[in-house]
Amino acid sequence: MSEIIDSIRASLVGLKMPRALEALDHTMRCLERGEMTALEAIDILLSHEHGNRESRRFTMGVKTSRLVPMKTIEGFDFSFQPSLDRSRIIALAQLDFIERGEVVHLLGPPGTGKSHLATALGVEAVRSGKRVYRASLAEVIDMLVRAERDGRLPERLRFFNRNSLLIVDEIGYLPVTPGGANLFFQLVNSRYEKGAMILTSNRGFAEWGEVFGDPVVATALLDRLLHHAIVIQIEGASYRLRAHTDLVPEHTRTIATITPPPPPRRRGRPPKERTLDHRYG
Repeated sequence: MSEIIDSIRASLVGLKMPRALEALDHTMRCLERGEMTALEAIDILLSHEHGNRESRRFTMGVKTSRLVPMKTIEGFDFSFQPSLDRSRIIALAQLDFIERGEVVHLLGPPGTGKSHLATALGVEAVRSGKRVYRASLAEVIDMLVRAERDGRLPERLRFFNRNSLLIVDEIGYLPVTPGGANLFFQLVNSRYEKGAMILTSNRGFAEWGEVFGDPVVATALLDRLLHHAIVIQIEGASYRLRAHTDLVPEHTRTIATITPPPPPRRRGRPPKERTLDHRYG
């Protein structure tokens, strides 16, 4: 028996199964005492190893997806933002929008939880085994500009498009560099109806011409980003400033609702479907 156990131990080492190796002795003692069957022993050893590998995969996935610091839906204070429908976020966490290649827009004033929710949904996607990448709009455009300068733009676009979910954060916070709007359009166009996105912005769609410095490109962007879209408006005060409300001028404590305009109409023959998706509420 000891020779067989030694052989199993050597195999676990060779297969790089450290958690199963750690559990081997205890599992064998339980097996010898008749506390479990041989099949149950195998199941326990494999479960230990599988759990360890899933944990490592998840941790590495969160890191490479740039979802650090990690946020969760459970950690979001829905009571602080009563305008937000919790059930819609829970529905999004089922990740069906990724399978459909849809775009989720999280709109609202700074500090209302847009980035938290975008990151949390990204974490859920990583947990389910999907490839995710998160960056601010400024970072995305900077990567595209450098790739174009180095003659590697197609390669960079393929990098972004390998991800099932692309999260572009902080649209409207910083001015877009010259030429950046056109490059971002190329990215959006390459993912259109193929890959899901989550976009966060403190600016209404009517302001995107100003944000991108080019009303024509902004219209073309919205033409694609609103075709299969889920728009979630978050109203209210900044969660980060909740402990310092008395120090914030009263007129800045609440900000007017960001109301999205109707989706832009395409020239020429309209597509078969042309609706703003409200399946989540």
